[in-house]
Amino acid sequence: QVQLVEFGGGLVQAGGSLRLSCTASGVIFSINAMGWYRQAPGKQRELVAIISSGGNTNYADSVKGRFTISRDNAKNTVYLQMNSLKPEDTAVYYCNTQGRLTMPAGRAFDSWGQGTQVTVSS
Repeated sequence: QVQLVEFGGGLVQAGGSLRLSCTASGVIFSINAMGWYRQAPGKQRELVAIISSGGNTNYADSVKGRFTISRDNAKNTVYLQMNSLKPEDTAVYYCNTQGRLTMPAGRAFDSWGQGTQVTVSS
């Protein structure tokens, strides 16, 4: 009932930048938190950054000062600006959104995007 479409992954050299975007569509009444997670080969999925409906943000220590999360509530879209990328940032990045549906009225949802590959070469 809620679909997330991600764009922006790719291959970049160390020190470069990428911008990810994720747009939610469907019978959405409201969206609360929107976030980005990542999973590297052989590792567990981890939180990268999250932003509340009011704009409060939280980042993993490993990306503080390099990544910036933002959102456009009118477009149900969340962005992740990634600067000064490092090889250890290589992973599949997943968008996550939580909120409530219009139909059935008020039902909570917690949806994930399909993932986008980010590869940083040294």
